[in-house]
Amino acid sequence: MPFYFYYDPTYILVIPALILAIYAQAKVQGTFNRYLRVRSITGQTGGQVAQSILSSNGAHDVAVEGTDMPLGDHFDPRTKTVRLSPQVYRGSSIASLAVAAHESGHAMQDKQGYAPLAFRQAILPVANFGSRLALPLFILGMLMGYGSTGQFLMSLGIWLFAGAVAFQLITLPVEFNASRRALTLLADGGHVTQDEVPAVREVLQAAALTYVAASAVAVTQLLRLLILRGSRRD
Repeated sequence: MPFYFYYDPTYILVIPALILAIYAQAKVQGTFNRYLRVRSITGQTGGQVAQSILSSNGAHDVAVEGTDMPLGDHFDPRTKTVRLSPQVYRGSSIASLAVAAHESGHAMQDKQGYAPLAFRQAILPVANFGSRLALPLFILGMLMGYGSTGQFLMSLGIWLFAGAVAFQLITLPVEFNASRRALTLLADGGHVTQDEVPAVREVLQAAALTYVAASAVAVTQLLRLLILRGSRRD
């Protein structure tokens, strides 16, 4: 059996990214939980803030709904709906308002035709398909040995995984832009005071770090697959 089933030295490429991902997850959970206990001065809930932001910016066709799914906060461009988890939708904490404004920022991106968001939605089916099949195809190709079929399957797996990596990379400007919008929308709309802005920024920056870490893991994993395929040609 080939050596990489026992020990694969290319794993060392992914380790720093995995450490960053673990740190980012701990950071976002710690920051979110800390500011979840800090009530905003206005006392508005996340649901109220999201609705106010959308209405005052002309996004009257976007609905705001609560969802029972923890951490299920997202904007669905297909149905024009901002969905917020219970602690965000009904909560009046700094963390709740930051998340609600961030998802409202995505709705504003959609309304204004923000190109990176449109591109991300366009490649979403390819990314989902690729993320499910890329590694199984690549591993099957390795198991088939040095023949042309094995090389083809490995290459196909890499191309599919590259689509998933592209999705991760285009997610970065989309999320960063939504966070910048969120901070402006909250401050300009009077939903938070200037004294609360640094706390909101900290919540949004912690969340952004998770996307950076996910992209780092995806890129290093793609590099690892390319190295493994190249080694089969030697």
